[in-house]
Amino acid sequence: MKQTINGEWLLGLVLTAATIQTAAADLTTTISPTTNWGTWEGFGVSLAWWAKAFGTRSDLADIFFSTKSTTYNGQSVPGIGLTIARYNAGASSTNSINGTTMVVSPDMIASRQVDSYWLDWASSSPSSSSWSWSVDANQRNMLSMAKARGATTFELFSNSPTWWMCLNHNPSGSNDGSSDNLQSWNYDQHAVYLATIAEYAASNWGVSFQSVEAFNEPVSDWWNGQTGTQEGCHFDVSTQATVIGNLRTELNNRGLSSTLIAASDENTYDLAVSTWNSLGSTATSNVGRINVHGYQYTGGRRDTLYSLASGAGKRLWNSEYGESDATGQSLVTNLLLDFRWLHPTAWVYWQAIDGGGWGLIDGDNDNLSLGAVSQKYFALAQFARHIRPGMRILDGGSNYTVAAYDSSAQKLVVVAANWGAAQYLNFDLSSFSKPGVSGALVPRWITQVGSGSQYASYSDTYMNGTKFWSYFPTGAVQTFEVSNVTL
Repeated sequence: MKQTINGEWLLGLVLTAATIQTAAADLTTTISPTTNWGTWEGFGVSLAWWAKAFGTRSDLADIFFSTKSTTYNGQSVPGIGLTIARYNAGASSTNSINGTTMVVSPDMIASRQVDSYWLDWASSSPSSSSWSWSVDANQRNMLSMAKARGATTFELFSNSPTWWMCLNHNPSGSNDGSSDNLQSWNYDQHAVYLATIAEYAASNWGVSFQSVEAFNEPVSDWWNGQTGTQEGCHFDVSTQATVIGNLRTELNNRGLSSTLIAASDENTYDLAVSTWNSLGSTATSNVGRINVHGYQYTGGRRDTLYSLASGAGKRLWNSEYGESDATGQSLVTNLLLDFRWLHPTAWVYWQAIDGGGWGLIDGDNDNLSLGAVSQKYFALAQFARHIRPGMRILDGGSNYTVAAYDSSAQKLVVVAANWGAAQYLNFDLSSFSKPGVSGALVPRWITQVGSGSQYASYSDTYMNGTKFWSYFPTGAVQTFEVSNVTL
């Protein structure tokens, strides 16, 4: 996560025209059955830092990783059914190594320090006393509970190398924020650390990481050990390339040749384009998937990044997204833009629990306090509970519509939003070889951003020939499921 978010969300010139339409007249969108924007892998969440604080709470695991209803603070909450969990390999420890200890930034937030499994450089053997596998129990427990509730895809990621690998021994960043903080003689040790965790997890935790990501927003210049509030590290692109090669070797040496390397989790779409174009062919050949963060919001060249990924034969994830808009409108706006232009095969929220509007549930990870479920949660439920792994993402035909197709169930899922005046939105399935059955029920669910309906379900919408339609109040996000549809 970026430590401070710019209050102005820049509008990219290309995407300005792609923002959600707000016309007052009724609108019709025609959904295309011939498009294929990828096979969906799932919605997910990062486990740092909220799982360190609340990793023993089974009710939270139910809410985030199952689709059953759970009673929380007296409210029945529909589980959001996330299937991806990103596990953070920590960089901090309190031990002393020959009189040397970790340097802690003056502004460091305690809940954002995650314990490292590798305590010192004396031995790289995971069975030696240089390693402690009992630390970080809460985050690890939430990882296990996520899997038990149906999560299927796991990624191991790093915010910073372990502190003793850093030049200034501060895992919050270099002293100026814009220079590499990983010691050159520890380039391979950072790779050893991550590969060892991946191997140990498969053998001892029952979790096989699909991918490993060695960096977090690496070219950004805010990873400053003097002012940092979290673990973080700047990596020049050339350093990234070296570490990627080392990581591929270390994973292969441990029998993990099928484990993907993801890179580079840059903060914005445009930075991801720049980094990818500069990594070089050797490094990019070792990258199995491109990860990007969504902090450019409505700006940036999503389309360019997708073209680069597609041309290189790489899958693409939006692996981290978050903001302080608790209404859910910003989340829906950027999700629609991502589906329309970025074409990721997975989408991962940052902090499931946090304050200031950032969390899906309001909470304080330092004080271990929990508040209400955010309206943002119910907005995300419109997507996450219905667009499920294995579905094919289609062209929804408009900037306000997402469409996904389940071939095994012959079911079409449509999610749409209306930010303008209240109106009817019409959905035309005439291009499908079988556009459902005229007169058949189309179940719908509605959330209104800000306030109002919280994922309410209705059985009042029906196919009429090859179309169906529904009334959309201002600020409404609705999901529809159409049965008996054939591409």
